[in-house]
Amino acid sequence: MSATTNTRKRLTSDAMIASIADSDRVARAPFGHALLAAARRDPRIVGLSADLAKYTDMHIFRDAMPDRFYQMGMAEQVMMGAAAGLAEEGFVPFASTYSVFATRRAYDFLCLDIAERMLNVNIVAALPGLTTGYGPSHQATEDIAILRGMPNLTIVDPCDSVDIEQAVPQLVASAGPTYLRVLRGAVPTILDEYDYRFELGKAAALRTGRDVLLISSGLMTGRALEAAEALAADRVDVGVLHVPTIKPLDEAAILAAVAEDRLILTLENHSVVGGLFESVAALLVRSGVGRRVTPVGLPDEFLIAGALPTLYDRYGVSTTKIIERVRALL
Repeated sequence: MSATTNTRKRLTSDAMIASIADSDRVARAPFGHALLAAARRDPRIVGLSADLAKYTDMHIFRDAMPDRFYQMGMAEQVMMGAAAGLAEEGFVPFASTYSVFATRRAYDFLCLDIAERMLNVNIVAALPGLTTGYGPSHQATEDIAILRGMPNLTIVDPCDSVDIEQAVPQLVASAGPTYLRVLRGAVPTILDEYDYRFELGKAAALRTGRDVLLISSGLMTGRALEAAEALAADRVDVGVLHVPTIKPLDEAAILAAVAEDRLILTLENHSVVGGLFESVAALLVRSGVGRRVTPVGLPDEFLIAGALPTLYDRYGVSTTKIIERVRALL
């Protein structure tokens, strides 16, 4: 082996694991702190992790309540079965792993052990959509599509720390299973400025606008609000409807919003196949509403690895690209 080969180093980029937060208004590990607060009030709450507690913010709960935490190792299917057993005995489990492992690897266990029995098990799924630059093995771009057809399962896609903090106690109180696309680490704090309260199963109109309606979920709601502010400078009036619960969908709120004659786009951190866009489009068809809806989301392909800002631009889901798309359609 040559000296050149010996000294060659693999190039890496810190941006590949950059936080999704792009401002100073952040909360650190909001899910972990919200779970711990809920557990102090409710002794039924327990936590499980498939060897990823530190990377799903479950470590906050683990360190404070080690006697109520179960480290399952890299065995997601076993974790789902254990969570089901705990729920059968009256506990309220929160089971954490990455979205790709919860959906692709453990689907059958989630379906038959948990959802079919309508157990209150809460799947805490980190790295949803395009929130890591490490390629298809960790990018859960199709997790909602995989799970939307599962009966009894509630799917929550929070925008920020406010959504997460307010959602956790409602998941505890919800009778059946929930899949939470959790945002980890430094999470933006956005919705506190919009007189907003998370309500399971409900959408929220954050802005009104006569020209454009952006129907968004997850972290894309933050970008929708940024785009709306930027477009206002061009006298384009943009409304934003935040849909934090993908299933069950708040059909009444969406139908009321699309009744106004304006440009409509859906924004999601997920493939355009099987997620928010198709949920909204199917609702309009079933309801006999003949309105065009334009999707802004990830393409139906395996995404490349790279720095997150570059990937957001490449796949058209950055704030800049959203603004460009709206302007092109007007």
